[in-house]
Amino acid sequence: MVSLDEAILARFESHGETFEVLIDPKVVRALREGSDVDLAEYMVIEEVFNNANKGTRPSEDKLQEVFGTNDPVEVAKTIILKGEVQLTAEQRKEMLENKRRRIIAEIARNSINPQTKSPHPPQRIEMAMEEAGVHVDPFKSVEVQVKLVLDKLRPLIPIRFETSMIAVRLRGEDYGRCYEDLIQYGKLTRDEWQKDGGWIGVMEIPAGVRDELLAKLNDRTKGNAQIKLL
Repeated sequence: MVSLDEAILARFESHGETFEVLIDPKVVRALREGSDVDLAEYMVIEEVFNNANKGTRPSEDKLQEVFGTNDPVEVAKTIILKGEVQLTAEQRKEMLENKRRRIIAEIARNSINPQTKSPHPPQRIEMAMEEAGVHVDPFKSVEVQVKLVLDKLRPLIPIRFETSMIAVRLRGEDYGRCYEDLIQYGKLTRDEWQKDGGWIGVMEIPAGVRDELLAKLNDRTKGNAQIKLL
């Protein structure tokens, strides 16, 4: 359960009545992005109110009529997904900043400048978003908003989502310490061990992470990793 001091109010109006629940603000984003959460853990109390400040409650018959159930957790889920959420200024600012950073990171990871075939640094994407007057919604998913942001960025900077095929060469003794990074950054499509004990793999990766992956591998191997764009 979340404490009352940290909770926000979610409100839904239907059938001439108002329905309210007190919830943790973090669960709003999770639910609206399709995550599977135990909503009861994020409610101040498993109760639905007509007016949470006054403590007035709707009848079970009314809940059944409006929501098709009188289970407070199921009702709360509908209220959060379909209703309005009242955030404090500080909560909204924090959620907006977190969502903005995630959008920037997602675009930087997957995009390149098609003219130079080089990744766009996050700072360049952030500046272009500011110039384009991009407004971030704290509750809409990153995936949905990335598409909208790209439409606004294209008139300002050359940008395209793309994947790259690369060949990675490692010494045999370096393979084990690099394996987790390889599968984290992309998809291994082919690999083979060489007669000299070295390892070569072909990978498909988001175009924007090529330099980041090379830096990570060289850090692991003390500069002995090799990457070639195919």
